[in-house]
Amino acid sequence: MNDSLQLQQAARNVAKPVQIKNHQTRRFLVNTMAAAFLLSQQLTAQTPQQLDRWAIQADGSILWSVNGRLPHRDHIEMSGEKVSYWVQYGVDTGGRLSLNRTMVYPSFRLLPERTIASMMYNVTDNDLPRILINDKLLRAGVYNASVAEDMPEQVVSIRHKGIMEVQSLIGKNKDLLLKRTLYPSVDKPIALEKMVFVNTGKQPVKIEMEYLQRVVKPAAERSKPAQHSFIISTIGEGLKTVAPGDSAVFALAYQAVRNNEQGVTANIQSEEQARRQRVAGIQSLLRLETPNEMLNTAFAFAKIRATESIYLTKGGYLHGPGGLRYYAAIWANDQAEYINPFFAFLGDDIGNRSAMNAYRWFAHYMNPDYKPIPSSIISEGDGVWHGAKDRGDMAMIAYGAGRYALAYGNIDSAKVLWPLIEWSLEYLRRQLNESGVPRSNSDELEGRFPAGKANLNTSILYYDALRSAAMLGKQLSLPKTQWQQYQQEATTLRTNIDRYFGATVDGFNTYRYYEGNDTLRAWICSPLIVDLFERKEGTIAALFSPRLWTDDGLASLAGNKTFWDRSTLYALRGVFAAGETQKAFDYLQYYSRRRLLGEHVPYAVEAYPEGNQRHLSAESGLYCRIYTEGMFGMRPTGFRSFDCTPRLPAAWNQMALRNVQAFGATFDLEVKRMAGNKLEVITTKAGQSKKYTIKDGATLSVTI
Repeated sequence: MNDSLQLQQAARNVAKPVQIKNHQTRRFLVNTMAAAFLLSQQLTAQTPQQLDRWAIQADGSILWSVNGRLPHRDHIEMSGEKVSYWVQYGVDTGGRLSLNRTMVYPSFRLLPERTIASMMYNVTDNDLPRILINDKLLRAGVYNASVAEDMPEQVVSIRHKGIMEVQSLIGKNKDLLLKRTLYPSVDKPIALEKMVFVNTGKQPVKIEMEYLQRVVKPAAERSKPAQHSFIISTIGEGLKTVAPGDSAVFALAYQAVRNNEQGVTANIQSEEQARRQRVAGIQSLLRLETPNEMLNTAFAFAKIRATESIYLTKGGYLHGPGGLRYYAAIWANDQAEYINPFFAFLGDDIGNRSAMNAYRWFAHYMNPDYKPIPSSIISEGDGVWHGAKDRGDMAMIAYGAGRYALAYGNIDSAKVLWPLIEWSLEYLRRQLNESGVPRSNSDELEGRFPAGKANLNTSILYYDALRSAAMLGKQLSLPKTQWQQYQQEATTLRTNIDRYFGATVDGFNTYRYYEGNDTLRAWICSPLIVDLFERKEGTIAALFSPRLWTDDGLASLAGNKTFWDRSTLYALRGVFAAGETQKAFDYLQYYSRRRLLGEHVPYAVEAYPEGNQRHLSAESGLYCRIYTEGMFGMRPTGFRSFDCTPRLPAAWNQMALRNVQAFGATFDLEVKRMAGNKLEVITTKAGQSKKYTIKDGATLSVTI
């Protein structure tokens, strides 16, 4: 039973003739049940019922069993170190499959120098070699109309778990099973599509895939540093007779090649095994264990998208958002602010290398005149994008680098990051206006919506960066006067934030986003993620009011259809942190179900209508941080310490994060419910456990 239904059941229980002699107890129970009923009614009214298209499987994958509700189309992105594989797939009303494949090669650059100038090619079904089955034409899911009646295909299922698998039945008697598997190479500029035909009938079947070698080259003058090639090639082509119970394997490789080099013949078995091992390795780290299978699975999927999208460039490993546009480049929000603090908890080696690399890249642009660091460094480090000027980028960098350095727990890495943090904080101090909050030209939405001359989001990130810097400075044994100064500046800024941004907007006691702002904005959630709870009641009421909450989460601006998942993900994390556990939990379940099992799956998205809800990868990192920093309330305070304010949902008796890789250690963190409004918090490292008892809602200081 989901929690909304449990709340409704609890409300119905109010009417049951239970004998309660204590009047105070009776009144408490009645009030509690009534409140639960009102909450469930509010949630039901604002979040429509969802009909799942996908189902969770025993192996942790999600499966769409195609049994109606057609046509349907969706898209997914899968990434390796040298290629990103974007697949748009659809099933029409007749059950036939269509695939549209786009391969992006981040380290194969084109001119002119631009963010989007990665070599990219699209391959439709009509571009593939012909496949003949008993001499009748099948062309990778597209059939010649004259033989469609004789050679029908019906898609049976589509499965996702870092690899896309499609199963179809072919033939009038459906006695030929076709299993398509699509995945990127882990470390080569190759995307692969494997086709396994299984003869489930009683007669031999002749299957032929014709040979294809297609080479496309952009002009040498448009390639950097020299001419590239894009090659489509067949693997295992030819005519094969498949006996009953046997199978035949064919494959296609989509690869990029430098200069005049020859393409390689990929070993599809070893490439698939490597991809599965990479996914399994990511899944083994930082595991969420709760009584809710759907949330556990959504968390596991988010780890895949957050971590796979790291590209090996000439400047080292770089995390990239993806989405057919954003590769071999970094941004102050996506990388420095969103994803890198998550990598400090995940413990993936490539993820941590990409995090340190990103901060080093930004550090190259520190300067004695305190001119702003570019918002984005592009083209493997060869260029920059600074089109929106200062978006609050130094606050993003200082916020992310401070949290990352503390949670990563490596003093040498922290020493590398400290000059960047220190410089960014000094830049921000110089930007303070007469009201004591930092100016910026825009915000991370880069002018899509008004942000004034000083916005709430930049101030919030600056405030938390000061807090982290004070903790980090102490860990690094820096002069006491310096890190105490950061503490004082944070205290002053907290007061200034409330004085400058605190306001009644649309009838809610919350925050204005900038001076003159009189319409609710999604980013009023920002104070909650940094423990600014002075206006939490009005802010939370505004976030989940019909003015801001939509079927897809928070509208960026009240009354506007545009939404960006990043603000919804921040809000859910902040509402947990604020102690509104049940409300956060209900909306988290709604959001997670929609993204994992609904119509566009299986990851958090960037935005709509812009970008067609691309699965940009840093948003998946923000999804995971709902749990680490929101539900489990982990706030780094030192190289070996963190504050823990667990928010255990009422319907659960326990929850755990397993194999946490942070604070210089590997450990488990468990939370269990005890009698008397108490929680037991258990940390286990190398088989040794420490147990703590706290009141529900209290903060525990943990040393690992």
